[in-house]
Amino acid sequence: MKAAGRSVRTRLRDRVAASDPGLLRLMAGLRTVGAIALALLVLRLFGADVTHLVAGAMVAMVATFAIREKQRGAQAVTLALGLPVALASVTLSTLLSTRVVVGDAFFVVLIFCAVYGRRFGDRGTTLGLIGFQVYFVSLFVGAEPAQLPSLYGTVVLAFACSATVRFGVVATTSAGVLQRLRQAFRARLAQLIAAQIALLEAGPEDVDKVLESMREGTARLHETALMIQSRLEEGTPDQSTARLVQRRIADAEIAAERLGLLLLTARSAERADTLTLHLPGAVTPLVDHAPAQDEAMAKLRRDLRALQALVLRPPAEARGTALAHLRNRLLGYRDEENLPRAGAALQDVFRGIGEAARAVMGLRIALDGPQDESDDSPATARSREELDAEDAAIDAGEERAAEEEPTGLRRPTTRAAVQVAVGSSLAIVGGEFLSSQRWYWAVLTCWIVFLNTASTGEILVKGYRRVLGTVLGVVAGIVLAGLVGDHTWTAFALVLLFVFAMFYTAPLSYTLMSFFVTAMLGLLYTVLQTYSLSVLVLRVEETALGAACGIFAAALVLPVRTDRRTNELLGTVLERLVDVTEGAVDQLSGGPAADLLDTARELDQALGDLRAATQPLTHPITPMRARRDAAQYVVALLETCAYHARSLAATAELLPTHPSIAADPRLRGAVARTVRNIEAIAARVADEHAAVEVETGPSIASLLEQRADGMPRYGRITGRVLRHLERLDEAVVGLARPLDVPVAAPGR
Repeated sequence: MKAAGRSVRTRLRDRVAASDPGLLRLMAGLRTVGAIALALLVLRLFGADVTHLVAGAMVAMVATFAIREKQRGAQAVTLALGLPVALASVTLSTLLSTRVVVGDAFFVVLIFCAVYGRRFGDRGTTLGLIGFQVYFVSLFVGAEPAQLPSLYGTVVLAFACSATVRFGVVATTSAGVLQRLRQAFRARLAQLIAAQIALLEAGPEDVDKVLESMREGTARLHETALMIQSRLEEGTPDQSTARLVQRRIADAEIAAERLGLLLLTARSAERADTLTLHLPGAVTPLVDHAPAQDEAMAKLRRDLRALQALVLRPPAEARGTALAHLRNRLLGYRDEENLPRAGAALQDVFRGIGEAARAVMGLRIALDGPQDESDDSPATARSREELDAEDAAIDAGEERAAEEEPTGLRRPTTRAAVQVAVGSSLAIVGGEFLSSQRWYWAVLTCWIVFLNTASTGEILVKGYRRVLGTVLGVVAGIVLAGLVGDHTWTAFALVLLFVFAMFYTAPLSYTLMSFFVTAMLGLLYTVLQTYSLSVLVLRVEETALGAACGIFAAALVLPVRTDRRTNELLGTVLERLVDVTEGAVDQLSGGPAADLLDTARELDQALGDLRAATQPLTHPITPMRARRDAAQYVVALLETCAYHARSLAATAELLPTHPSIAADPRLRGAVARTVRNIEAIAARVADEHAAVEVETGPSIASLLEQRADGMPRYGRITGRVLRHLERLDEAVVGLARPLDVPVAAPGR
C-alpha cells in the first residue's frame, strides 16, 4: 500500500511538473497572492481604511511581480532600491494630481524614463516598472496630499510584506528551480515517449492525431531544455557542471526526437521526413497497414515502456535489480548481435532505443550523481565508460566577444521609449476627453502593449488580446459586483483568487490574463464604492483608446515593421546555423575541437526569438492566409535544420572520447554546398536584390570519394552523419521557395 501510494504521488508530481516546468507559474502566483494577503492582514490590524487597503494590496503586487533577477541577493538589492523609487513616485503623483498640465507632462517623462531604463538590464526594467505602476496606483485610489504620511507607511509595509513572502514564506533558490526544471524535463520526455508508443499502436485513421501529440511533445520538451539552459549558470556550482548538464539534456532531447522519427519511418511506406515532426498540419506519411503483432513488435512495445520507466523512475525508487535489468537490455541494442530479427527499419528503431537508453543513463548520472554499477552488463559498462570519458573531456571553453550594440535611436530601448512617450501623450489627451477622472486607463493600456514587444505586428496582436480580455472581464465584473455587494472581505478574497489566476495564466494566454485583471479591478471599484456599469464601460473605451494610441505610435514613430524584424532574426538564425554546421563537420573531419555546446545553444535561442517574432504572422485572426502558411513552413524548416545541426554537433562532441568514431576528412567537402546555400539565402534575406541562387545536385552521400580497396565507403557513424547532412541540405533547399531565392538546376 505504501508503494502504491508513492506511485500515485509520483505520477501526480510528474504531471504537475510537466504542465508547469519548474513550478514557475505556481510560485509566481503564490508569491504574489501571499504578499497581497499579508499586506491586507497587517493593514487591517493597524485599522487602515479601504483606500489604504487597496493601495497596499496593489503596491505589494507590484513589488512582487516586478522583480526579474534570478539570484536572491540581486533580488534583495533591487527590492531595496525600488522602495525609494516607489516613495518618490507616490509623492509626485499625489502632489501633481491637481496640476493637470504639469502632472500629465511629468507622467510622460516618467514613462519615457521607465522604458528607457530597460537598457540597463533587469534592474533598470524593474525600477522603471515600479515607478510607473506606483504612480498609477496613486491615481487609481485618488490619493490626496494630506494622505501622504499614511501612504508612505502603506508603501513601506507593502514592500516589507513582499520581501517577507519572497525570502521567507515562498522562498525559492536558483538551484531549487533548476532541480524542478530537471524533473519537468524528465516528465515531458516520458510524455513524448508515451506519444511514440501511441504512434506504434495507432491505426491509419488515428495517425494524424498521434502525430499532432508528438509534435506538441517535441516542442514542449525543447521548451523545457531551453528553460534549463537559461538557468544553468545560476543553478549549478561551477561552469563544468553546467556544461555537463547542458550536454546531457541535449543528448536526451536529440535521442528522443530521433527515436520518434525512426518509429514514424517504421510505420510508413517510406523514410519519414523530419519536417513532419515540426510542421503543424504536415502531410502524414502513408500508413496503410494496421500495427503488426509479431514477436519483434511485441518486443518493441515492451522496450518502449521500459525506456519510459527508465526515464521516470526517481533515484529513491531505483534500487534493486529490476531497473538495472531493463537498462542492460536496452543498452544491449547498441550492439548489432543483440538486435532482434526484423526488417531494417524496425532494427533501426531498436538501435534508436539503445541510443536513447544511453542518453537517459547519462542524464541520470548528470542529474542524480553516480549510480550503482554492481549489476552492469558488458554493454552497460562500455556505455558508462564512454560517458565517463565524455565527462572528463568537457571543459569551460572560451568566452565569446560581446557583440557591438546599436546606439542612439537605433537602440531598441531608446526607440521604444520614444514610441511609448508619443503613444502615452495621445492616450492622455484622448483619455481626458473620455473622462477627466479615469484617463489613466488609456495610458496604462498603451504602456502595457509595448511591454515585451519589438515590432508593430506584435503590438497589434497584443492590443487586440488586451481589448478582448477587457471586454470579457467587464462582463464578469458586472456579474461579480452584483453578487458581492457590500461584502468587502468577500471581494478581497475573490481579488486574491483572480490575482493568482492572472499570474498563473500570464505565460499561457495574454487574453486570459487581461480578463482576470479587469474582473479584479471591477471588484476593487466595488470595494472603493466607485463601481457602476458606466465605469466598466468606460474601462473598455479607455482600453481600446490606449491600444489604438499604442498601435498608432508603433506604426508611425520610428516603426519596426514585422517583416524587418523577422528578416533580422532570420538572418541571425542562418548565421548561427552555419556556425554549428561548419564547426561540427570540421571537427568530424579531423579539425580542432570547438565549443559546439554554446554555439548550438545560441542557434536555439535565435530560433526561439524568430518563432516569437512570427506570431503576428501566424495568428489565427490574420487575413493573409498564404503568408501565415509560408511563415509556419519557414519556421518548421528551420527547426528541422536546427535538429540536424544539433545532431551533428552532438556526434562531433563524441569524437575525442569514442574509439568507434573516427574522423573522416571527406566530410569537409560534403558540406560545402550546404553552407554556400545557407549563406546565399542569408544574403537574399538581407538584400532582396542580391544576385544569388541556391545550388542543387547529387546527394551528399554520392559526393564522397569511392574507396579503391572494395571496402564500404564509410562506417555506420559516418553514415548517420551523412543522413543528417543530406536532410539538412534538403531542408535548406526547401527554404529557397518561400523566401524567393532562385534554385539553380543541376549541372548548370
